[in-house]
Amino acid sequence: MKNQIREAQEENRQTESPSAQRSPRFRGLKSFLLGDMVDKIEFDRMFPFLIFLFSLAMVYIANTYYAERTIRSIDKTTNEIKELSSEYISIKSELMFRSKPSQVAEAVADMGLKESRVAPRKIVVPQKQD
Repeated sequence: MKNQIREAQEENRQTESPSAQRSPRFRGLKSFLLGDMVDKIEFDRMFPFLIFLFSLAMVYIANTYYAERTIRSIDKTTNEIKELSSEYISIKSELMFRSKPSQVAEAVADMGLKESRVAPRKIVVPQKQD
């Protein structure tokens, strides 16, 4: 009886394609792609693991999107800071230029005001003694 089974198995091996005889991996891959493997595996046992893998992939994708959004926000804020810093420097230099005594005198000349050539004096008011 054993000899008949072995002979049948040997005949099956000889009729199979050479690629299937070479590697058991190809047979496993072929059965997986054709869907035969899913029938053999207990799907109920694997379902929680598949859900875990799916949720892990979703978390990975969400994390990538969050990181990209944060990087864009940081770049935008950095550019805004550079722009505001240059604006601050230009306004500060303009203020320093306009606050020079010669520029102030020139600006108020239209109002009829002139720069005083006399040094200021301190006015002292004597206090009454009771």
